[in-house]
Amino acid sequence: MDVNENDDPAAAAGPSVQERRFAALRGCDRLLSGTRPQNLRERLAALTAEAEQAHDLDQRPDFYGDGVVRALEERVAGLLGAEDAAFFPTGTMAQQVAMRIWADRRGERNVALHPLAHPERHERRAYATLGGLHSVWPTTEPRIPTPAEIRGFDESYAVLTLELPLREAGFVLPTWEELTATVSAEDAPVHFDGARLWESTFHLGHSLPEIAALADSVYVSFYKTLGGVNGAALTGDREFVRTARAWRHRYGGQLFQQWPAALSALAGLDRELPRLESYVTHAKVVAAALAEALAAVPGARVFPELPHTHQFQLWLPYPARVLDDAGIRLAEESGLGLFGGWRDSVLPGLAMTEVTVAGPALEWTAKDVTAGVEALLALL
Repeated sequence: MDVNENDDPAAAAGPSVQERRFAALRGCDRLLSGTRPQNLRERLAALTAEAEQAHDLDQRPDFYGDGVVRALEERVAGLLGAEDAAFFPTGTMAQQVAMRIWADRRGERNVALHPLAHPERHERRAYATLGGLHSVWPTTEPRIPTPAEIRGFDESYAVLTLELPLREAGFVLPTWEELTATVSAEDAPVHFDGARLWESTFHLGHSLPEIAALADSVYVSFYKTLGGVNGAALTGDREFVRTARAWRHRYGGQLFQQWPAALSALAGLDRELPRLESYVTHAKVVAAALAEALAAVPGARVFPELPHTHQFQLWLPYPARVLDDAGIRLAEESGLGLFGGWRDSVLPGLAMTEVTVAGPALEWTAKDVTAGVEALLALL
């Protein structure tokens, strides 16, 4: 029997929400949150153009971590003021390795995390399943633990992991005084989950080397904020990084070649680091405009009201599917792309999206934001 598109239930249902959003945002004239999605051809063309400035392309490709991968590691170590750095294909792998090293060194299987931390919420608790580690929580408040909570905690642990910023709490950061006080109160090693550390310098008021110097190890991401293909790095002293490389191999991260990821990371460092301050500054303008435009909508909230980085949360009193549909329709019909995907909260009828103020948002004035919100509300 012949099979055609109409025999496929998925085809009959039409494009998914993700496919509709991708197409709609690609066709937008203006974007408020995030960057314009690229197809594979565009992504390859952009990488080719940027790579010429990021690295000497006449060199041979990397083999098992040398060449351009090593150049990236040295660049990151220099940026963070660390003795060395190791490239990892994923942050999930890097986080596991960091915690495992500290656990092995101290002969302790407990690791201190926040219940909202990335390893707890987005890594399927790999540290426990693969590493045999157990998490303990010095605090459940949506912030890093205080010195009093550290000193008064009644369980031992191998390492304290601090996510800077704490994404699930609203991309929130401590003050510099709070961060240094917590680190000073800690007897165990401190590891920074710094996937978004690049943009945290402005709220903390200190440089990347000054921030990284507070921790015994630091993880940074190359695709969050920097727009790389994938990848992460662990930094620390030479002995820590040497051990991290050994565990990277054991976990399957010693890939034959990784030059596309390394080139895109180097290009992202060149492109985005000089722009981050403008993103963080403009995020405050966008957040204030959103709060004002939504003041009459019961339950609507921007959090934090004054963003700590260039990302923050927006909450609206509608189901996620309704907001997704309205946002896609607005993009398709008006060429205005306001937000990415929405997700429902534990409270029925209340949904949240994460707003990322990047290059495209810099052209939006407060009035533009207000007009965009009004257009979205009209579709709800």
